[in-house]
Amino acid sequence: MSVLDGDRQIIRELAAQVMEIASLPAQDEKRALWPRLNRLDPARPMVWINELPWHEMQCEELACRSEDEFCRGIEKELRTTLYLWRHMPTDMVVDPVFYSRYVYADTGYGAAVNAARVFDDGLTVSNAADWVPIIRTEADVERIQMPEIAADWEATERNYQATGELIGDILPVEERGVCHMWTAPWDQLVRWWGIEELYLDMLDRPAFVHRGIARMVDALLARLDQLRAQGLLSVSNGNHRVGSGGLGITDELPQPDYDGQHARPIDQWGTSTGQIFSEVSPAMHEEFCLRYELRWLERFGLNCYGCCEPLHQKIAILRKVPRLRRISMSRFVDVDRAAQEIGGDYIFSYKPNPGVLAWNAWEPEQARLDLRNVLEKTRGCVVELIMKDVSTCRNDPRRIWEWCRIAVDMAEEYA
Repeated sequence: MSVLDGDRQIIRELAAQVMEIASLPAQDEKRALWPRLNRLDPARPMVWINELPWHEMQCEELACRSEDEFCRGIEKELRTTLYLWRHMPTDMVVDPVFYSRYVYADTGYGAAVNAARVFDDGLTVSNAADWVPIIRTEADVERIQMPEIAADWEATERNYQATGELIGDILPVEERGVCHMWTAPWDQLVRWWGIEELYLDMLDRPAFVHRGIARMVDALLARLDQLRAQGLLSVSNGNHRVGSGGLGITDELPQPDYDGQHARPIDQWGTSTGQIFSEVSPAMHEEFCLRYELRWLERFGLNCYGCCEPLHQKIAILRKVPRLRRISMSRFVDVDRAAQEIGGDYIFSYKPNPGVLAWNAWEPEQARLDLRNVLEKTRGCVVELIMKDVSTCRNDPRRIWEWCRIAVDMAEEYA
């Protein structure tokens, strides 16, 4: 690959800055705290932030200047890491390595979704839409196709070699496959089904619903089996998000019989969530959602469950998930009841309200009060504070920076 001298210089300078940060003693300190949390023996609550309104953070620090598209991809990743560390480090970990990802093709499910209207208020980036249901009959279920995976090892090696030639002598480059997959069968399926239609069908046509979700999980497992068979999986015990929670750094993965080369789902974190079942009873959640998710979750070495749905009434059914380690607790949860139900059995992965960053006026003391309220109620639990789904900060990133400082201060206070 021919790289312009200007692009090379830009990327090498950024890589050197990342390597300098990755070599700080603070990285080892944070890297030691996450395994303690993940094995339910925390030193203190952990703090992490993701899913940010990057469109409101445009600045010189984030502006890519490389001309080549491949170089711009590397530059963007390096600049993002540096920006996060400088302004909102929370308990992030910066690895002394750059990951070059395996390349593969995925045909998807074949069932095209037709969005009739996409909402746009002109102020924020939104994925809201009116969905036109396309699965209304037994025959429609067959529109969900089994994904076909095709590894592209030539492209994988080409990218790895090119990245290594650019920065490998400054920031070591390692190849990495699929180490974690966000999995939520109904999040995908409901877009084809329709929310009101699903709720009515669970009452009026339960067999139809069972057939649909069974087909969806078949498709997910078909993808997983192909990823494993083609050697595209990597162990997920490192510096990456798991589920809707924090970092997956753990000393409990891979399994003792891992051969060092061929990663399996049992050597990874698994995840699932039934967000659309938020207001559905525990019994119906288990019948139409969890019993099928278990087919997926039973494959993995450690598991996470949940995202934005309140789960305080469903801990009993979640105890059926094998090797469950992390439960997402959204801002809508009854914190008192959830803390009582969970105790120290699982990570209480609390999601603070991102709305605090979107008010007309930034109120840091209210943010502090909100966190204190949760941390008081969850004494005795294994807690992480995960700020996510931040749609806007009113074009004032300093709000997010300050929230991060407040959250870390509170976590240290409750150590």
